[in-house]
Amino acid sequence: MTTQVIVLNGGSSSGKSTIARCLQAVLPEPWLTFGIDDFVDSLPPALQESDTGIEVTADGGVSVGADFRRLEAAWTAGLAATARAGARVIVDDVFLGGPRSQERWRGALAGLDVLWVGVRCEAAVAAGREIARGDRAQGMAEKQAETVHRGVLYDIEVDTTRAGSRDCARAIAGAVVSGSP
Repeated sequence: MTTQVIVLNGGSSSGKSTIARCLQAVLPEPWLTFGIDDFVDSLPPALQESDTGIEVTADGGVSVGADFRRLEAAWTAGLAATARAGARVIVDDVFLGGPRSQERWRGALAGLDVLWVGVRCEAAVAAGREIARGDRAQGMAEKQAETVHRGVLYDIEVDTTRAGSRDCARAIAGAVVSGSP
């Protein structure tokens, strides 16, 4: 097994965080998981609803500013450094910028063996999960369901619309263990 980093990209409420936890259970070696939600939660309150930080509109739209991008770049570099130091890392992210987001990660992870995973979920199903969760602006899941995947290249894709998180994790783990998607 040579994969050092697994990057999960999908819209809000697509199941990325649950898949990440399942991956920790099914992969043969220990993996650390880091999610974009954890990063956002770590921001000072002044940046959590700010045009220089992150803003979530009432209809679920998300925009980020210069301070967010600067701190996100440091976070990304830190996760890459963690992988370079010998830890295996699972990243749970939402590529709001599509291929631009992936390119930022590619730059940070240069030289590391990365498995790029698309986590898909039909918009209506993700929207239902969003309502059940109650911790997201309604509309976010539907807005992100397809847009985060446009122009992004993956080694493997999974769909949580009908498949369970553990089954998706097993498919991803199979690609990691075999060395090919």
